[in-house]
Amino acid sequence: MWPLVMIGFTACFVAGRAQFPRPCATREALRTRQCCPLWEGDGSACGARSGRGFCQDVEVRDQPDGPQYPFTGMDDREKWPLVFYNRTCQCAGNFMGFNCADCKFGYFGVNCNERRESVRRNIFHLSRAERIKLVSYLNLAKQTVSRDYVVATGTYRQMENGTKPMFANASVYDVFVWIHYYVSRAALLGGPGNVWTDVDFAHWAPAFLPWHRVYLLHWEHEIRKLTGDTAFSVPYWDWRDARGCDVCTDDLMGGRNPQDPNLLSPGSVFSSWKVMCSRAEEYNDRGVLCDAEEEGPLRRNPGNHNRNMVERLPTSADVEFTLSLASYDTGAMDRSANMSFRNTLEGFGDPQTGLGNSTRMGMHAALHVFMNGSMTSVQGSANDPIFLIHHTFVDSIYEQWLRRHRPSPSQYPESDAPIGHNSQYHMVPFLPLHRNRDFFISSKDLGYEYAYMLDANQRLAESIHPYLEELQGVWPFLLLSALLGGAVTVAAAAALLSVKRRYKVWPWPHVRKWKDLFALPERQPLIWSERDEANSHSNYQTTI
Repeated sequence: MWPLVMIGFTACFVAGRAQFPRPCATREALRTRQCCPLWEGDGSACGARSGRGFCQDVEVRDQPDGPQYPFTGMDDREKWPLVFYNRTCQCAGNFMGFNCADCKFGYFGVNCNERRESVRRNIFHLSRAERIKLVSYLNLAKQTVSRDYVVATGTYRQMENGTKPMFANASVYDVFVWIHYYVSRAALLGGPGNVWTDVDFAHWAPAFLPWHRVYLLHWEHEIRKLTGDTAFSVPYWDWRDARGCDVCTDDLMGGRNPQDPNLLSPGSVFSSWKVMCSRAEEYNDRGVLCDAEEEGPLRRNPGNHNRNMVERLPTSADVEFTLSLASYDTGAMDRSANMSFRNTLEGFGDPQTGLGNSTRMGMHAALHVFMNGSMTSVQGSANDPIFLIHHTFVDSIYEQWLRRHRPSPSQYPESDAPIGHNSQYHMVPFLPLHRNRDFFISSKDLGYEYAYMLDANQRLAESIHPYLEELQGVWPFLLLSALLGGAVTVAAAAALLSVKRRYKVWPWPHVRKWKDLFALPERQPLIWSERDEANSHSNYQTTI
């Protein structure tokens, strides 16, 4: 059913970016707290011999955090990544990666000196072949074990301060499921049920948008590396004014199972997917991390959600009001922030008033609640592939705001944001390291654009792209049909001329001229005289 599902299995172990790199998940690396793997190109740590990067001490800024997390030294994510590593690869120029083997976002080529801008397109503007490719790439990532990364299944303390590593294999796709779980999980304070839930290093505060921007860029990069398709870009789902889940079809994200509305249609490849890291309350009760084991099928029941939490899907008016908010974040910079663009887009500010701590979820959060399944849990939401196309559209709204308001770097908070969200904080749990403020910039500076933000001519070309793709697939058939039709016409004409020469007459006496043979009766003149027009009583209506 999915002819491209097997694409790329010859390269099923690929380099990537996330945490933890396999070379750094050893007793020795944890004991020395050093993550500076060799670059295969020259066999040196961080590609130092080739000038790609160097193994250096990690610099962590000590700006004060907000009061939402009142502990110190209790969570592995504090002052990331110092609990695990205090020396990592610092890459030079346009190089990037945990061993400086890759290129910065927007750069390509052996020496990372080729600048390219990719375009993220509306998922409904993909051709049939592109839709098949998207689903196939997702499934390939789900089925392919990551060669370069493993996921942590225990805290540093549970690893006995690094002497007993606790890591597990995961697929390329599930590494990203784990990343989203790990960044948003509760803080384990020691023992069953002893947790702090009011903490999240990627949500409920200013880093929400930059962090998810980096997440999508890394995911996009992993798909390119896995498939060899360097032109691939993750599409977006424009959910403004949608009345339901219009991407929930078997040729896209999966339709509804007719036997069980909480499951996906057996006609979708995603119906066979198993989720992981989706039982937050169970982990909290036991005082443990997700063990990366399968936890049952992907669940979704769009529209059958709690109406007290979400009344409807976001509208165009909601988006426009959100974009009109000039302040990136305000007040305590958490879910209570008023007139905050970030908080309103995230869904905790009312998209009609801008007031925080809204009793109903809006914008980004509304989509998660509406899906009524795996997407509803913050920690497990990335199990559903809809997560990706949803967050890509959220990122496009973030991009619109950046271009409309052109904020200065100082708009991003330097201090006093909830832990993990200050501008200089390294994003949890990424290796290579990224600071929040470095992604408070336009997507064009990161090598990508959104189709609906292109100029008029480029948008026109983008809108007809799927039709050109379809024509490209059928043009040999159309050409052959035209040639055959032409041959039949010539043969018929030759036969008629032969009959005329032989009998000196047309085979049909009542047809006197060649043009009469194919003439159609003219029911209405194509050119009217002025008198005809004056006598006309036609009435035209214009519809929109």
